[in-house]
Amino acid sequence: MKKLSVILIATSLVAFSTMFISCKKKEGCTDKTALNYDPDAKKDDGSCKYAEDTATIILQGSITNDMTLKSNRKYLLKGFVYVENGATLTIEPGTVIKGDKDTKGSLIIKRGGKIMAVGTPQKPIVFTSNKPAGQRDYGDWGGIIICGKAPVNLPGGEGLIEGGPDALYGGNDPNDNSGKLKYVRIEFAGIAFQPNQEINGLTLGGVGAGTEIAYVQVSYNGDDAFEFFGGTVNVKYLVSFRTWDDDFDTDNGWSGKAQFCFALRDPNIADQSGSNGFESDNDAQGTQAQPYTSGVFSNVTILGPITPTNTQFNQQYKRAAHLRRNTKLKIFNSVFCGYPVGLLIDGSAAEANAQNGDLMFKNNFIAGCTNPLAVASGSSFDIQTWFNAQGQNNQITNINDLQLNSNAWNLTNPNFIPQSGSPLLSGASFSYAPLQNSFFEQVNFIGAFGNTNWAAGWTNFDPQNTTY
Repeated sequence: MKKLSVILIATSLVAFSTMFISCKKKEGCTDKTALNYDPDAKKDDGSCKYAEDTATIILQGSITNDMTLKSNRKYLLKGFVYVENGATLTIEPGTVIKGDKDTKGSLIIKRGGKIMAVGTPQKPIVFTSNKPAGQRDYGDWGGIIICGKAPVNLPGGEGLIEGGPDALYGGNDPNDNSGKLKYVRIEFAGIAFQPNQEINGLTLGGVGAGTEIAYVQVSYNGDDAFEFFGGTVNVKYLVSFRTWDDDFDTDNGWSGKAQFCFALRDPNIADQSGSNGFESDNDAQGTQAQPYTSGVFSNVTILGPITPTNTQFNQQYKRAAHLRRNTKLKIFNSVFCGYPVGLLIDGSAAEANAQNGDLMFKNNFIAGCTNPLAVASGSSFDIQTWFNAQGQNNQITNINDLQLNSNAWNLTNPNFIPQSGSPLLSGASFSYAPLQNSFFEQVNFIGAFGNTNWAAGWTNFDPQNTTY
């Protein structure tokens, strides 16, 4: 009897063990394009093997389920590639994604979709031209568009994103999360969908504060480098390099925060619409629509087409900062250098915002600009008196007085660190109310860089000659 009991117990244990193992998810290769794809595997274990890891995978249409782009593969965007509501596109560090010119290849994250593109300083994620080294140009593909559910000031609280895609942006969730974009380069984008209707390098439409965007470089873009259409997204460590139109364009009620932003221009390249460092509107008509465009920038450096060794430039260059159409933008601890006009406050609505303290421009340098301060034709606004009263603003005629590195304007290997003794290495102030927020790092220096080069490693200032 005892013997039988032992046998029964042993049999039960074996059955239980078998049942436990059968309930456990089988791991294996879940990528259907791999040689060792296992249709029974429920969880990927990273063992996938491919016939040719250099083969390019075409991305087109809609991504409706979670998808991961692997760093050992290369990808080509054909047409408008949408990440749909509920889907997450994850991109591994070091992955290269190219855009097709003929089909205007672009990546669009729709409302409710997410992108998780997190590179590293050693392995940035690169979106670039499909052309070979030496043949790349502005507008070789579309760009990246992220649409969120944060508030915008358009009628009805939403709108169709600029550039041609079928994607709405805007909503009622200021903390909406569209994912992460960190250590990412976007090169040779900005193709025209229609005449004068180009796609920006990085377009942020109604993107919420739950989204993380930092360490992003946009280079050789055929329109604006970064454009914010409303939303509440905060950004840090942005680089705009040799773009065609504006470096930082804000409108439709963007109310986020930005710190450590840098722009370097090619004196020969500018847009027929007029190229600026900053361009800011409340909306296209300059109405009282809310939320207002009231974002806050600190520690920005804008290096325009006029340099210590060059005064010849494309005549379509206009202003280092063009604040207009009822904007309430706020800029602190920043440097605007080498433009025909330094700061233009354009229109009675923007002037009124400046006078009542809603538009702010404090603790900034305007250097080497032919006309440092300007207003619209016929205006009686005394911008010089207002500028002087703002608090520690500075006008410098000679760019060399900034004591930037002599290679700061080098278009293939720039050096951003100011020289020892530069007036920019001290004097920053974070005592102003809009800067009283944990988002802002309270540094001593004015402009984007102090003694540390946060652009080292992950940026590329010669993508024309890089083999991808």
